Amino acid sequence: MRACVPLIVAILFSLAWAGKLESCASRCDEKFQRDAACQCDRQCPRHGDCCEDYEHVCTGEEGPEEPEPFLELEEEPVEAPAGHLYSAPSSCRDRCHETFDRHQPCHCDPRCPEFGNCCTDFESLCGHEGFSYSSDAITKEELQSISEKIYRADVNKAQKADIILNSQNRISPSETRDQVDRCPEPLFTYVNEKLFSKPTYAAFINLLNNYQRATGRGEHFSAQQLAEQDVFLREVMRTAVMKELYGFLRHQNRYGSEQEFVDDLKNMWFGLYSRGNEEEDSSGFEHVFSGEIKKGKVTGFHNWIRFYMQEKEGLVDYYSHIYDGPWDSYPDVLAMQFNWDGYYKEVGSAFIGSSPEFEFALYSLCFIARPGKVCQLSLGGYPLAIQTYPWDKSTYGNGKKYIATAYVVSSTQ
Repeated sequence: MRACVPLIVAILFSLAWAGKLESCASRCDEKFQRDAACQCDRQCPRHGDCCEDYEHVCTGEEGPEEPEPFLELEEEPVEAPAGHLYSAPSSCRDRCHETFDRHQPCHCDPRCPEFGNCCTDFESLCGHEGFSYSSDAITKEELQSISEKIYRADVNKAQKADIILNSQNRISPSETRDQVDRCPEPLFTYVNEKLFSKPTYAAFINLLNNYQRATGRGEHFSAQQLAEQDVFLREVMRTAVMKELYGFLRHQNRYGSEQEFVDDLKNMWFGLYSRGNEEEDSSGFEHVFSGEIKKGKVTGFHNWIRFYMQEKEGLVDYYSHIYDGPWDSYPDVLAMQFNWDGYYKEVGSAFIGSSPEFEFALYSLCFIARPGKVCQLSLGGYPLAIQTYPWDKSTYGNGKKYIATAYVVSSTQ
């Protein structure tokens, strides 16, 4: 019997260790562990292998959709973890279009160029198979240049007299979780609603009520609602803003025709995917511009027109802000706290006074050029950063990603 004791202890210890590796308790921000049943490192949301309690234990948030509060984010390149290279193949032979496998020493998936971790023969073996150019082929200087051109081209933006904003109390980031209403007055004192009769504004507003805000409930569009998506795309493509963007991306060899560009925009923004319950319940457009409710809190909702209209109806209660941009004309940027019909938004950044095509263009630019990364732009001589994230659980076309979220971050706080 005495000889069995060490064996029993060893078995109990191994069971305890296995249990530990199925939870993120005491494991947050650890490095990738090949032998663990699930992961707790910062890249696990991107790869879909987090432990079930990762969000609760390590973030208290919803994962990669919106890592707030409103602060500059550090870029984290995806790398094969040291010590786990074993005998994995170092060539792309017979591996083109494979899904990402973090165990491999180099990669052959469609997104390896943007992360700089392709195998050395990726271009020669896979370059003919429909892969896009590396997103990082667009330089920071080119992004800043095109964003300034888009900024100057936004003739449909609000003028100073069109909006009277009452931002009231500014709080520190540490106070954002308090859920205290520190602003007795609405954010918008006045908006010139003649803006909303402009074609792109009218087409944009028609889309906002086509969605159910609760995730887990499938979206089902009528023929009229689907037609409204096409009308919006047609109207924005008529603007100087979107012509600047398309001309830039075509020069970068991203698109061969305007129709190809529009088709891709429709898929990345309006294509449906599931954030919960295996229903096609979400899209990039719904999340970013209209807003959603998931796990009892507001997610997305980064648009000033939507905010104004919901505030006017008494559905949004503005609480405070933690950031007000340096621009003395529109568009400006505000990061705020608010309650949306019973649900709290801890930090929600939004352009103020911008046209729909301006936001649509900048978010699209950054998603195409810097998916999953901070995108450094310049507006009116001031730096501005946008963070986007792709939806990694489903794709369209040749492995392309839908937009999960896009929003403004700041390096000036």
